Amino acid sequence: MRKVFMFFAGYLLASLVVFAQQGNRRYSLRENIPLDSIVLSDPAILADQKTKMYYMTGTGGRLWKSKDLKLWTGPYQVAETDPDSWMGPNPMIWAAELHTYKDKYYYFATFTNRAVIIDTVKGNPIERRASHILVSDQPDGPYVPMKDPIYLPADKPTLDGTFWVDTDGKPYMVYCYEWLQNWDGTMEKIELKPDLSGSIGEGQLLFRASDSPWSCENDENGGLRRSKVTDGPFLFRTGTGRLGMIWTSWVFDIYMQGVAYSESGTLDGPWIHEEKPITPPNFGHGMLFQTFDGKWLMSVHSHENRNGHYHRIPHLFEVDLSGDRLVVGKRYR
Repeated sequence: MRKVFMFFAGYLLASLVVFAQQGNRRYSLRENIPLDSIVLSDPAILADQKTKMYYMTGTGGRLWKSKDLKLWTGPYQVAETDPDSWMGPNPMIWAAELHTYKDKYYYFATFTNRAVIIDTVKGNPIERRASHILVSDQPDGPYVPMKDPIYLPADKPTLDGTFWVDTDGKPYMVYCYEWLQNWDGTMEKIELKPDLSGSIGEGQLLFRASDSPWSCENDENGGLRRSKVTDGPFLFRTGTGRLGMIWTSWVFDIYMQGVAYSESGTLDGPWIHEEKPITPPNFGHGMLFQTFDGKWLMSVHSHENRNGHYHRIPHLFEVDLSGDRLVVGKRYR
């Protein structure tokens, strides 16, 4: 669904090209690149207090750095996977996020081994795909595998894993069970080991795509139904302590982001969805972070269909979390 490969802006007056050798591949680094000149799906930004640097990841397995959110340097290759693992020698990497926990940095991402087919549903072959976690001592990596070879079942396509420590003090991964297999995508959680090196027990259902009141699509008979897609979860608390989750789906062919709130204040919900999307049309897969001067921002990508190919650019929106709900404000420039 998000089979989008990163490529780079071909112009910039202030760019300086250098080269970095990583493994057996060379990557062209560019400096002083404006945010809107970077093509990137699923942008996620870590504001690292130790280094006073912003680190942006996303789909493609690369990383960008910035001191001010305006000009960026990259892309750096930071994910190191095991070629003998289920991922294979050259996995696709989607929707990477960086999280800090107990003095370590963790790389939550979706890895796909296209050489392995785990199922065929309605004539569609389903590739081996799963959310997984890598670890590093530094925010810019390298991020390497931990002890457990898998976090989620091999026979289920899962994606877009994100991190949350719930009120029980335990760490969890929240992720999507992809609609391609179950035909009504779900949002689920699984408990993680204390050092995040593996998972504990089985995944538990939080909600289904069809629970959303705002997403919809045409069915095979020309009628309407709720969208079957769950995408891009991210957890937050409001100023009043209310637990919320932003996530993305579709309104017909328009990519949109909505929000749901947990009535219990925990991951177990029940999750109540707001009636309308919270972003403008064709913006989604968001996450939240706080700038070094205390401003809350939402990072999303724009979604433009250019002759059947998705063109996605990172954008920032101001958000207000001071009350009991998330309010999306103006574009941050």
